[in-house]
Amino acid sequence: MCVPLALGQQPSDQAKGNYLIGSQDVLSISVWDQPSLSGKFTVEADGSFTFPLIGRIMASGLTLRDLEGELRKRLADGYFKNPQVSVAIEQYRSQQIFVIGEVRSPGAYPLTGDMTLIEALARAGSTTADAGNEAVIIRAPAGQTATAPQLPNQLDAAEVVRVNIRNLQGGQLSQNIALQGGDTVFIPRAETIYVFGQVRSPGAFPLKTKDTTVLQALSLAGGITERGSTSRIKIVRLVDGRKVELDAKLGDTVKPGDTVIVRERFF
Repeated sequence: MCVPLALGQQPSDQAKGNYLIGSQDVLSISVWDQPSLSGKFTVEADGSFTFPLIGRIMASGLTLRDLEGELRKRLADGYFKNPQVSVAIEQYRSQQIFVIGEVRSPGAYPLTGDMTLIEALARAGSTTADAGNEAVIIRAPAGQTATAPQLPNQLDAAEVVRVNIRNLQGGQLSQNIALQGGDTVFIPRAETIYVFGQVRSPGAFPLKTKDTTVLQALSLAGGITERGSTSRIKIVRLVDGRKVELDAKLGDTVKPGDTVIVRERFF
């Protein structure tokens, strides 16, 4: 069961404007009717950059809208009347998120101003066949910045949210969390069941949902063979450290770690 989505919500129309500028970000600044003041500016390691007429201006920690206001204020101070300034991110370099676990291309990715969970998973090449049906988003506590992938037990008071991937892919966009710099998106491996006996492709299979039935487990193994019996199925389950054998019906629910065995027909 997923916990309430305390982290996030759908990115608003102002999401990009609320992005916090950092060192190494490349800004695209336009001043209306002043092409000589317009261009691309890289925020340096100290968080500032040099702008014509103004000189050094501190940008790190400001939102795009904040920086626009600061530039307008300084340009209006003895240079222009009511200057119109627009600031956008040309290249995101200062902030990143981490996508780890069962994705095709795990790693660090630059954070764009409106990056959401869906976009992060797409950049990581989507989930693998062994992925579970859950995405775990780990966010560092306020005042801390994660510079490497984090798991829930690695951060004191980390904010952790679990999202049902099936629901997200099914169109429940309320689960499409807006990410922040330093967030870790962790896709755990699905728990496993085993199917043996008179089936066409015996082996281990990821348990994608908690309500998987014996019939669905058999379909993962390619169905039963001609010698198999749907009325002679047993489940071997570990209960309190002991192996227990249970007679199973096709509609019964399997649990993580179960072994489903299809026996031969009597005739």
